Amino acid sequence: MSTEDVTLAKPNYSFEKRQRELAKKQKKEEKLRRKTLPGEAPEDDEAAEPDAAATDAAPEGDTA
Repeated sequence: MSTEDVTLAKPNYSFEKRQRELAKKQKKEEKLRRKTLPGEAPEDDEAAEPDAAATDAAPEGDTA
């Protein structure tokens, strides 16, 4: 069997592009939904607050 007989599968770029577009759309809708619901606190903000306090305290501990 020669190398001329072997054909490789081509990547399906249109499928990959469609998947990326769907992921972007879903992420955008989720972000919009979180902004429009005033009663719910976003989970990311709650997680960011302790990290910010920890980073502020670290330089003070180093200088003391």
